[in-house]
Amino acid sequence: MTAETKAALVWCPFCDAESARTIAGTLLEEKLIACANIMPAIESVFEWQGKVSSESESAALFKTTAEHLDALTRRLEELHPYETPAIVGWLVDKTPPRTMEWLNETLK
Repeated sequence: MTAETKAALVWCPFCDAESARTIAGTLLEEKLIACANIMPAIESVFEWQGKVSSESESAALFKTTAEHLDALTRRLEELHPYETPAIVGWLVDKTPPRTMEWLNETLK
């Protein structure tokens, strides 16, 4: 399996589920993702500007392909309401053929 045929995932927290949902809709329309799984309630513990904080947030896991990964992370950063959004993306090691077919077909 080459990098071009691999699935990829992107994880990103949001201030609320509505923000995640709105951005997911834009990314779907732009054919950068095939699906977004939105988790409406997570707790994030993090350091920001030298202080440890804990906040209630929402998060999304975006499903895409290796071919779209760079464009997706750049566009997500543009759309995101946070000054410095925590966006992480990675290639998936194993993806069943039917899932890969769905991703490729959806992102045409």
